[in-house]
Amino acid sequence: MAEIAPQIKECFPWDVEERMQKGDDLLFLDVRENEEYDTMHIEGSLHVPRGVLETAVEWDHEETEPELVKARNRQIVVVCRSGSRSVFAAYTLMQMGYKYVTSLKTGLRGWNEYDLPLVDMEGNVVDPEVGDRYFANKLLDYQRKPADWVEPE
Repeated sequence: MAEIAPQIKECFPWDVEERMQKGDDLLFLDVRENEEYDTMHIEGSLHVPRGVLETAVEWDHEETEPELVKARNRQIVVVCRSGSRSVFAAYTLMQMGYKYVTSLKTGLRGWNEYDLPLVDMEGNVVDPEVGDRYFANKLLDYQRKPADWVEPE
């Protein structure tokens, strides 16, 4: 991710809010998994899980998403939970000919912390406190890098 991030544009939630207030025609592309999207997402966002992105942007695939195929010249804001998967997805879109792609730095966690609205799968607004609990870091001890870890060469 450290190698890819400098090659893409990233923005914070307040930058996106400003663009929305200016009337920019933004396409929000949510690349999280189905269960994550169903729990809460930006209203009107297009959902394409990261694992099928490459085929969703082309015609004649079971995963083809016509709105995304036609969006190569639209302003796309790629979102995920924390802003990591969206970096990879934004990079992929750029490699596939998309011109105006931005990754949401801080992801939906930051979006929620900035009190921008999220909705559930029925379209109901999600209380920001519920979002805080959902997006809370759930990193377990065994997932943390050991102090004595040495990167393989």
